[in-house]
Amino acid sequence: MVKHLKRNERGIALLVVLMGIALMTLIIVDFSTAAALNYLSAANQSNELRAYYLSRSAVAVGLGLLAEDSRTDMQNQTPYDGLTDVWAVPFPPMDVDGGTVSLSIVDEARKLDLNLLINPQNGQFNAPFAAELIRLFTIIGVSPDIIPAIADWINPANIESPGGAGLDYYMRLVPPYAPRNSPMPTIGDLRMIKGVDEATFNRLLPYVTVYPEPVVNANTASPEVLASLLPDLMQNPDMVKEIVAARSLMPFQNPTDIGNLPGLGPVGQALMQLVTTRSTYFTISAMGTFAGSRKLVYSTFRRQGNGTATLMSWQED
Repeated sequence: MVKHLKRNERGIALLVVLMGIALMTLIIVDFSTAAALNYLSAANQSNELRAYYLSRSAVAVGLGLLAEDSRTDMQNQTPYDGLTDVWAVPFPPMDVDGGTVSLSIVDEARKLDLNLLINPQNGQFNAPFAAELIRLFTIIGVSPDIIPAIADWINPANIESPGGAGLDYYMRLVPPYAPRNSPMPTIGDLRMIKGVDEATFNRLLPYVTVYPEPVVNANTASPEVLASLLPDLMQNPDMVKEIVAARSLMPFQNPTDIGNLPGLGPVGQALMQLVTTRSTYFTISAMGTFAGSRKLVYSTFRRQGNGTATLMSWQED
């Protein structure tokens, strides 16, 4: 009986030892895993931080290019912006300290300003500009039916026009929110407007802006935007091709150059009133990468005549 009890005690002791070893093994494995994950997390955060500062450095390079272009314009007395300017030339990715940076600069004057749909002083609907938008939307394959909703979004009178959307519509959404009822500060507002889904937003993004460029830069505008400015241009693509071909040979120094194009005739004279050859707002898209981490920065600046710039918006991704 005593020997049997001793064997049981030895068996229990062995079991306790085995359980202790198993527990210690689990603790060690858990500690090692946690340490490895913490190290990996710290490394990822460090890589993301490096990628972020690389993207910020690319923004600084973009500002330098815009400033250099202003200095060149003043020295050469060529007050125009075109696709041959230093800021508009494609900037290839560059290796920097183990990472890469890349950037692109787009002037907002190549686009149509959606805020022009409504006069902010009196809330009046801008029918001639709405006609331009209808032509643009038709050309790029976006339904013009969303234009009343865009107008209602920025109208300070907070009205709901036929086919549009007022406060009642947005307050019934989940979650509810109120319309802007003032000019859109960033193009991101467009995502919140009735009828604008992600595909529509992405389709419109290269062609519309919210920055106060009252007329389009004929040197940088896309053929689609140029064709939307006048019914005759929309109906006659050859005229648009002539404008694009002429500016590729020599950027227009002033709107009169466009009016003098031989193939446009009276259309050129009308177009002179709707275009410029200067741009004020520029969006710098910068990307930094480091060890698999990537950081994107989208920043818009208002360039002054002396080359300095004022930040208007900053978005990170």
